[in-house]
Amino acid sequence: MQNTKEKILTVATKIFSRYGFYKTSMDEIARISHKAKGSLYYHFASKEELFTEVVSREIEHMKKELSVIVTDTNLNAGEKLRKYLFTRMAVLKQASNYHETLKADFFEHFEFIDKLRGEMDHWEKVQLRFIINQGIEEGVFGNKGKSTGVLLDVFVMVLKGLEIPFFLQDKYDELQPHFDDLINIIIKGMSPD
Repeated sequence: MQNTKEKILTVATKIFSRYGFYKTSMDEIARISHKAKGSLYYHFASKEELFTEVVSREIEHMKKELSVIVTDTNLNAGEKLRKYLFTRMAVLKQASNYHETLKADFFEHFEFIDKLRGEMDHWEKVQLRFIINQGIEEGVFGNKGKSTGVLLDVFVMVLKGLEIPFFLQDKYDELQPHFDDLINIIIKGMSPD
């Protein structure tokens, strides 16, 4: 039973990635995975539920990669932040189904993705708060009397804002070499004066 579900998810990930959510049908996923359409609906009530699971797995992969960085005791907070930001964008570059969720028309029509992205935002704020607090303790970042909560909101907004040109406009390879400059600006802006 679990093998069937995994097979469906593997095929769905590839097909959604290739054709996008709108142009992918459950019939096509069933045909390519060599499963009866009923098997798909046994495991997933709808195409939306299947797509949510596919995107959720991409997000879980990103969380796993980023958690390793956040918990790395060999890195100071500045190094963690730099590595976190680079890794985040590199992992998201591979998460082609996540890219689909960035499209404006997708947001407007599918609330199921809004919940998933909201959970991701919250998780990221927890990770970034940990790095920032570590940086304040180490003296790498200054505590300039600003609310960490507001700083985290702005930080996540900046990261989300970068996703559109990096992934939807397919400028990752063009912009990635300059990402280090942006990270330097962020770290300098957070450093104690």
